[in-house]
Amino acid sequence: IRLQRIKETQHINNVVNVISSKTGIKQRHFCEDETNVDLALEAAKKAIEGAGIDKSEIGVFIVATFTPDYACPSMSCILHEQLGLRTDIPSFDLGAACSGFVYSIRIAASLLETASAPYALVIGTEQISTRLDMTDRNTCILFGDGAGAAIVRLKPETELFSVLGSEGMKDVLGCTGQNMGKPYIFMDGQRVFKNAVKRMGDAAKDVLEMSGLTINEIDYVVCHQANERIIDSVCKKLEVPEEKIFKNISKYGNTSAATIPIALDEMNEAGMLKEGQKILLATFGAGFTWASMIIET
Repeated sequence: IRLQRIKETQHINNVVNVISSKTGIKQRHFCEDETNVDLALEAAKKAIEGAGIDKSEIGVFIVATFTPDYACPSMSCILHEQLGLRTDIPSFDLGAACSGFVYSIRIAASLLETASAPYALVIGTEQISTRLDMTDRNTCILFGDGAGAAIVRLKPETELFSVLGSEGMKDVLGCTGQNMGKPYIFMDGQRVFKNAVKRMGDAAKDVLEMSGLTINEIDYVVCHQANERIIDSVCKKLEVPEEKIFKNISKYGNTSAATIPIALDEMNEAGMLKEGQKILLATFGAGFTWASMIIET
């Protein structure tokens, strides 16, 4: 029995090493009793507290997710009630898969121009474990659950530089619909890899050109945490110095719309973020969708 357990342990370690070498993923987190709303609620509370604002100062509320607990009502409306937000503000979900958080920041910035309060609450949250086919090795090893949130405001006399794009390729990466049985994620890994590197790299280059900034004037680059080799390829394309690249994919896997806000939160907790820093965001998701943006801390 002991010999058999040793063999099983060695096999598991070998599998983990193979996954890690190809993706950079070493561990992930799945919910047990929590729902997606539970994840998002804790992230929202932490963001509001960390920003030092009162919830009455929130004038826009957006939740980026493709794994809502309900088809209707929206995650945002459920969370709106639980957070006790004002009733004269827009609250809605946004479905752009892994690009959802960056899309949401851009939309929030536009809405803040005429909002009744100065801040937007933007959440990226996913409970992807509910959409995984655990017999599909192309997908089940990649994804995890998680949530992150940010408080967004428009600085006077500044411009938000962003590039957003999309292309209809529904058969390459996505999640099946309810009419097809239990929803599950499917993916053609090679085609996703190729498209992700091109679209994220091109969008990041375009946003740099648009802003008039060089990569040397950017403090950090935060890419969607889907695959370490994708991140490395994009950053090589941009000639980003190693010390400016942030990765945490090894700890969480791909949490879709939550990867970038989780990364920003970890950077903040580690003391990496200082006021006035410029961060280049780049992301890519099912759709296909992609986005790049320069934000200031």
